[in-house]
Amino acid sequence: MSATDIHDPNRRDFLYIATGMAGVVGAGAVAWPFIDQMQPDASTLALASVEVDVSSLQPGSSLIVKWRGKPVVVRNRTEKEMKDGEAVSLSDLKDPIARNANLPADAPATDANRTTPGKEAWMVMVQVCTHLGCIPLGQEGDFGGWFCPCHGSQYDTSGRIRKGPAPENMAIPVFKFISDTKILIG
Repeated sequence: MSATDIHDPNRRDFLYIATGMAGVVGAGAVAWPFIDQMQPDASTLALASVEVDVSSLQPGSSLIVKWRGKPVVVRNRTEKEMKDGEAVSLSDLKDPIARNANLPADAPATDANRTTPGKEAWMVMVQVCTHLGCIPLGQEGDFGGWFCPCHGSQYDTSGRIRKGPAPENMAIPVFKFISDTKILIG
């Protein structure tokens, strides 16, 4: 038996491992463009938050901004609108959950849980009907809040569903006051 007839098992194992690793790197190089294209577009990331100047909003007036492709109403409620919202009993509501992204998911739908402490006059809410995604009209309907003419859903001055087919209150997005006149949504 000569020295050339002996096979080195360590060399064969190294070749298997090196070939396998080259295959893994090659598969990763092929898969990366497909994985990377699933990342959000730069324009979408730019809309992740929006700063709103509310210095011109007097009590009883609203403005609508676009955030993540949805209309968000910012309303400076009147004293009467706030009192109307506070006077509603939770037992009168179709949806007893606040639907406020700034609070725990099970927070009750009190008027206070639909606003921000110290800024109770301000309603910041995604103005989309929770029935079929229509855009309700503001300061309409039996409750002085929002009315969806498509199927008759009616929301009160706190954006809570009170009448009609909509199953949930309108959503409150993540937001905060960054000054007395500026709100950061998102």
